[in-house]
Amino acid sequence: MSAETPAAPGQFTRRRLQFRAWRGTRPFWAGLFVMFGGLPIAYFPYAHLQIGHLTLAMATTAGAGSLIIGVLLVVLGFSLWFQKHVRTFAGVAAILLALVSIPVSNLGGFLIGFLLAMVGGAMAVSWAPGPPPEPQAVPEDTQGEGGAPAAAPYEAAPHESASYYEAAPQESAPHESADDADEPKDLSGTSPVSNGANGRHSAG
Repeated sequence: MSAETPAAPGQFTRRRLQFRAWRGTRPFWAGLFVMFGGLPIAYFPYAHLQIGHLTLAMATTAGAGSLIIGVLLVVLGFSLWFQKHVRTFAGVAAILLALVSIPVSNLGGFLIGFLLAMVGGAMAVSWAPGPPPEPQAVPEDTQGEGGAPAAAPYEAAPHESASYYEAAPQESAPHESADDADEPKDLSGTSPVSNGANGRHSAG
């Protein structure tokens, strides 16, 4: 695979979703704030501010103590990421180290590291794991063979029920009464209308 070959389209999305799932199971932002708070606390006592030709040394007599506090805050931040069961201890320790850094490390790294460590420690103490996700129901397969949607179960229409096919009573012809329906037709007369014939006379 050459360096010019583009990444798979879904690879970045898959990595991002994996990172989000990993981040959601631990106090991620609390650890990040605690680590960022330790950096200025450890850096400023050993830094020199250059203003033109004037060099201002910000080192204090407690430079070693500032370095220890900063390193401990960074370690506590990583502990919050990878050892989430110690979040309460790590959060309380971060708050105490932030308070100690005020007299030791240039007002807690000029209040920058102090505020970051305090916020991160408070977030670590207050963080709690969320409820486990509920298992989702697997949808039933609604496709038939060849990808075609499966037919819905057959439901008989009201007129297709067995009672519909029962023999209904036959109605007599409009020109016949109910009493004359069972009597034999007399075809010997000359009037086709009165005896119910169809207009043809018998031969005899």
